[in-house]
Amino acid sequence: MALLELLPKHLFTTRGWGLLAAGTASLLLAQIMGRRDLLALGILLIVLPLVSLAGVRVLKPKFQVFREFIPPTVETSSTATVRLAVARTGSSNASVIMEEQLPPRFGEPPAFRFPARSASGGTSRYEYHLRSGRRGQFKIGPVTAEFCDPFGLSLHRHTIDEGELLTVTPAAVELPATGLAGARGNDGVTATRIRANPSDDDVMTREYRHGDPMRRVHWAATAHHGELMVRQEESVTTPEATIIMDHRYSSFAIGPGSRFPAVHDDSFELLSSDSFEWAVTAAMSISAHLAERNYSLRFLDAAGNPAFHGSRSAPFPDAEEYSGSGGLQSIGESLAAIQLDGPRHPHGEGRRGDIRRNDAKGGEGKRGEGKRGGGGNPDGGEAAFEDRLMDKLAAHRLRGPVLALLGTLGEAEARALAPAAGFGANAFALLVTEHPRSAQAAVDALRLGGWRALAVTPRTQLTAAWSAFDQGEIMAAAAAAMDVRRGAAVER
Repeated sequence: MALLELLPKHLFTTRGWGLLAAGTASLLLAQIMGRRDLLALGILLIVLPLVSLAGVRVLKPKFQVFREFIPPTVETSSTATVRLAVARTGSSNASVIMEEQLPPRFGEPPAFRFPARSASGGTSRYEYHLRSGRRGQFKIGPVTAEFCDPFGLSLHRHTIDEGELLTVTPAAVELPATGLAGARGNDGVTATRIRANPSDDDVMTREYRHGDPMRRVHWAATAHHGELMVRQEESVTTPEATIIMDHRYSSFAIGPGSRFPAVHDDSFELLSSDSFEWAVTAAMSISAHLAERNYSLRFLDAAGNPAFHGSRSAPFPDAEEYSGSGGLQSIGESLAAIQLDGPRHPHGEGRRGDIRRNDAKGGEGKRGEGKRGGGGNPDGGEAAFEDRLMDKLAAHRLRGPVLALLGTLGEAEARALAPAAGFGANAFALLVTEHPRSAQAAVDALRLGGWRALAVTPRTQLTAAWSAFDQGEIMAAAAAAMDVRRGAAVER
């Protein structure tokens, strides 16, 4: 028995190996005894398993596999039901042992016999359950079948389909209600003030936008502000929120205890870290929180591009705006396989050397370094927190809050991002870092620009971080800075 366990498992059955052994013994005896009948018997015993092996590989049965995931996409730590329907398309009626191949994280692959006892119409149906504790896309399948010849001598394992991808999205954390929406109610609607005797002082105004009718121009406010202003007579029923999601490698550098990169055991590798996984969960949770309050959402990356343009799982990689339950579903699918990108140097490396080289030559630095404090990319990638991002934010100025999910920022990068607070009704920033104290300079720079900024670690509870935005110190600092900026803008 010990010898049989050492033999290859998927070539011959025990019977086939027995015939081969008997044939070899017969050939040896024929050589020793000079018996032709033993020679013929030995050849027959060896040839029969070999012919069976060739036949089972050439004349293998054909099947069709139909696979369904319920639900089609599943959240982390939730259970997905996989339903299989297997139908034979050939003429063979032999029983077959099948196995569904799975990534190692899902445990032992399920095995089943075809046809099933409950088969109907030539189709056998099977069902099993999967659960993943991490987001990603996982290849489920293919189904492999182990075929045996009619004599039970040889085996052959054959793949009968190509498998399908199961998308596991990050699960949203329920966030407490905060003052993020300002004067908006839980449904996102701003109440309009109604007075018995309205006057010009009671009229709400805003800057003129392309397409506004000239009859709504408020000339007194226009003279006061020095730019064309119009009456805002209607409440905004569909508020907007812009989320800036940083996914640069340099912002989420390797820290002690980080899983970097995170390999998902299925040949699909996601370059991630504990800090970035926290940011991804925060993005999903904030999106769900705002979608429940009827916000339309816009996702941008640090360079001002669509945030999900590099995500393998994004249904619409070039989309920026999302609304309704369908938009929230698209955001979840896009976050499933988003990963870090950009230059692979640790945060801050290369930039100082690049600046020193430019200074030595007497030339100017990279594009944008002189304008916004050095947010450019020294490795030739797109610059972060530069004109492209600012232009995107200016196009939706004051239509709702701006939220930034960031990694470790340098003080120069924080100063480059700080003016973006002026484009939102409110501005919130979360810096996810292993060392919050080292990020204090960046936090202070953002607060001076009007952001409600907070540095957290990957171990911080998301609900606690979200609630901290309503703390008096953070709110007061951001409000004071915003008043200063808006006052300077009026004077100009």
